[in-house]
Amino acid sequence: MQVRREKLLELQKSGQDPFEIVKFDQTHRSDEILKNFEKLQGKTVSVAGRIILKRMMGKASFTHILDGEGKIQFYISINDVGESAYEEFKKWDLGDIVGATGTVFKTKTGETSVHVNKIQLLAKALIPLPDKYHGLKDNDVRYRERYVDLIVNPDVKKIFITRSKIISAMREFLDGEGFLEVETPVLQTIPGGAEARPFVTHHNTLNMKMYMRIATELYLKRLIIGGFERVYEIGKNFRNEGMSYKHNPEFTLMELYQAYTDYHGMMDITERMYKYILDKVIGTRKVMFEDAEINMDGKWRRLTMVDAVKEVVGVDFNKLTAEAAEKQLKGKMELPKNKTWGELLYAAFDQLVEKTLVQPTFIIDYPVEISPLTKRKKSEPRVTERFELFICGREMGNAYSELNDPIDQRARFEAQMKEREKGNDEAHMMDEDFVNAMSYGMPPTGGLGLGIDRMIMLFTNQHSIRDVLLFPTMKPLK
Repeated sequence: MQVRREKLLELQKSGQDPFEIVKFDQTHRSDEILKNFEKLQGKTVSVAGRIILKRMMGKASFTHILDGEGKIQFYISINDVGESAYEEFKKWDLGDIVGATGTVFKTKTGETSVHVNKIQLLAKALIPLPDKYHGLKDNDVRYRERYVDLIVNPDVKKIFITRSKIISAMREFLDGEGFLEVETPVLQTIPGGAEARPFVTHHNTLNMKMYMRIATELYLKRLIIGGFERVYEIGKNFRNEGMSYKHNPEFTLMELYQAYTDYHGMMDITERMYKYILDKVIGTRKVMFEDAEINMDGKWRRLTMVDAVKEVVGVDFNKLTAEAAEKQLKGKMELPKNKTWGELLYAAFDQLVEKTLVQPTFIIDYPVEISPLTKRKKSEPRVTERFELFICGREMGNAYSELNDPIDQRARFEAQMKEREKGNDEAHMMDEDFVNAMSYGMPPTGGLGLGIDRMIMLFTNQHSIRDVLLFPTMKPLK
């Protein structure tokens, strides 16, 4: 690093400070030249990028540069660029950013290259890149210094290019289905739409506590009430919870709401959306995730939570009271604090069944106790018209036939408030304005939330959520 700083100082003293250069007219990028050699052979091009390899051979040299699309070779000769420029070039380091103009040709070994006649230093790298043989493999350093990770690990860059394409395809699909993309507040006075602990901040002018949103749900439903029949939002949500390979405090969620449909309609649109994105971006409906091949073709399985528990655990909640279910589950799992029928059913599913759901499965009909914004099922009032999608033992999406009865909604908020008074800081707060909005009349509505980060983990076969977030949350180094 000291040697590089001394080189920079020498350049600055001679009036050649690279940081004073404001632009370089880049006419082509590496991939364009490599793909169109026949068309560009002998033509003049201007290319810029980072030096990643140098082979000095007396009066002529080869160097590879990395630009935004890939890498390409430069051939640099003292006879073409001049003695002074060549001597300067010899002092440049790996990692330095350069711009060059020259003609396209192929070397004797058949490598498409640029025969340089002019080259200049555009920025000096003061910290060396990791050694090319050992690379950058320490995950902690990779996440903290993602900029270096992207330079030296091309496969990492591909993940984030795929991420961008997946989100674009999702928008394309939803726009084609007649949904309107909207934006709702990130700073909220009441955090709602999920059971989660929010991040708290303070608004100085209003002298009031505010919250980073935990979901977009309640604002999107207000738009359904206001007359928009199909809306969606793709955006950041924030939950002040534990961190793991599946959870980051800041994550990207897509939520959509459609009037005049139910959770069956949401299952249909979820399945169609996944298949559309797979066809458009991945090119196959079969993907490998860790050791499992996931087949997302055909009709996805739909299974009630009661039937899933019966199938895996052997306990049939349809035939049991809460007390009888507790006796059958004792010793098989950790029992929940509230031993109601619904809480016991969900705990059995969460602890014993969820991990077994490898192929795409919609688990439907969730207990009412854990679904405060969902319509009860008319034929079985202990459960709601709610589903979650599971793939590889991971929850990938959540959807409801939305509750639209304002009286019932108020009662459920009140029940949640009692939970908060008992110390459950993830329970919903009372949202009087939302109940007021509902009181003007909300049509029957289906709602869906999909975790985009988890979808990208699945489609790119990444075990940790940090591998699909450009800048995951990290504890600062001292």
